Amino acid sequence: MPGGPAYADAIGRVWDAGDAIAPVDDRLPDGEQRRVMAALRPGAVMEADGEIRALHGGRPIEDGDALVIATSGTSGQPKAVIHTHDSIEASAMATSAALSVDPQRDRWLACLPLAHIGGLAVVMRSLVTGTPVEVHHGFDAAAVIDAARRGASLTSLVTRALHQVPAELFRTVLIGGAAPPPDRPANVIATYGMTETGSGVVYETTPLDGLEISIGSPDSGTGAAAPRTDQQGEIHLRGPMLFRGYRSGPEPLDRHGWFATGDLGSWPDGGRLQVAGRRGDVIKTGGEMVWPEPVERLLLQRPDIDQAAVIGRPDPDWGQRVVAVIVTASGHRRPDLDEIRNAVAAKLPIWAVPKDLEFVDDLPRTSLGKVRRTLL
Repeated sequence: MPGGPAYADAIGRVWDAGDAIAPVDDRLPDGEQRRVMAALRPGAVMEADGEIRALHGGRPIEDGDALVIATSGTSGQPKAVIHTHDSIEASAMATSAALSVDPQRDRWLACLPLAHIGGLAVVMRSLVTGTPVEVHHGFDAAAVIDAARRGASLTSLVTRALHQVPAELFRTVLIGGAAPPPDRPANVIATYGMTETGSGVVYETTPLDGLEISIGSPDSGTGAAAPRTDQQGEIHLRGPMLFRGYRSGPEPLDRHGWFATGDLGSWPDGGRLQVAGRRGDVIKTGGEMVWPEPVERLLLQRPDIDQAAVIGRPDPDWGQRVVAVIVTASGHRRPDLDEIRNAVAAKLPIWAVPKDLEFVDDLPRTSLGKVRRTLL
């Protein structure tokens, strides 16, 4: 079923029947749809006209389950994440409290793909809190601007959409997925979260009410969070908005309810979470570790670069060498390697300086704007 006014009503009908929803992106090619469906294992499909057709090989849900949703698959095979009515409600209430949402005055706009948590969470917040919502079938800049001028006050966007939509048309814009621009307007809130957390759970480095954060492994004896520190370690999360588990595979939460995110970060003085990036994205070169994001931010400040991703390529001497994959901005010549190296060396340690440049027409991304580094 495509996104639109009937989408929220369809979710409500499914929930009223005691079933869970499993959104599938109707834009995916057949082979990719089959891959996602194999992870979700639904028992029926609702067509665009609202008719329900039974499927073979479906797997039942447990009492209280409300959502089975695929991760974005940036690092390979998507996982099927299970959220309960309780976790969805906790996420919706924490978000609404953080944004001071007033159902009598505010209206959400859902314009991101509904098969991903960033878009679907907007619709589910509306169902939980009674806040009106306008649902679009994906992002269209003109339609988003029109919705804002007609009274939509809250929305979720990805970074690239901010270049097409004046953020000041909304009271608040939540932004996730790719790294946020450093010069974003004051009403644009950068969020940290994932499918397993039911949408963003850290707003501008501050956790939502009810979320606990541990840097490094929590105390295995007491289940308490590890001391907050400026030392980098894996981010662990615990709270009522976390998912119940995966459709298949080992139990992802420890016995105290902590979830190891796979992201590395720190908690320096001041009580604000600093996220370094995915543990698997770090580049190990000559005994040093290079995070892609700081290098990418520098590259994207140049007018001759439209898109940039920094990755590691195998190197017999360095282990990995730092490589910048670049999309040249329209109307500009390709930057040369010396220009790039000098620009990065002026701001970052010498080991973060790219040793090679690769040029492409576009970077492979998920529908939420995250670069799929495994395809580069």
